[in-house]
Amino acid sequence: MRWWKVLGVAAFVGVAASGVMVARAQRKRAAYTPDQIRERLHARLAEAEGR
Repeated sequence: MRWWKVLGVAAFVGVAASGVMVARAQRKRAAYTPDQIRERLHARLAEAEGR
């Protein structure tokens, strides 16, 4: 029965780590100004049209 506890703790740690990664990514996205987002979208569009 002990391995169930280990599995449960591992699952909890995995969910917590995923939450941290999502929060970091959100903070990184929120740090962009609207002008920076517009520039990046235009660059991606130009790259896509170039292919």
